[in-house]
Amino acid sequence: MSSFNKVKEYLLELEYNVLSEDLKEELLVVNKEDSGISNLIIDCEEPILIIEYPLFKIKKGNEALYIELLQKNREIIHGAFALADDNTLIFRDTLQLENLDLNELDGSLESLELLLAEYGNRIIEISKMQ
Repeated sequence: MSSFNKVKEYLLELEYNVLSEDLKEELLVVNKEDSGISNLIIDCEEPILIIEYPLFKIKKGNEALYIELLQKNREIIHGAFALADDNTLIFRDTLQLENLDLNELDGSLESLELLLAEYGNRIIEISKMQ
């Protein structure tokens, strides 16, 4: 079984809904509404799995916000906030595909769910200021 199919099966087992998939690029976009997750990007880029969740664009030169986000990174169990090339704040995590199992993927996704549960209101507040 390919890594892509294995990851897709794990996501379905974890009750994520596949919104779209690109077999050629080995890319999935999924959601889990009851966890507040929509348009989560799962990219199988051998040898790693990339998990990215776009949040909002940040205005340049917002030093206080950058400091707050970097401090929050210390509390995130798996993954971290990162800044994409277009200044979009994303949650990003990477895992090794070779030995990936359900529990490992679940741990990364639960880290995102926990982040949204604990910090979601602040994320919404910050996004409205941008």
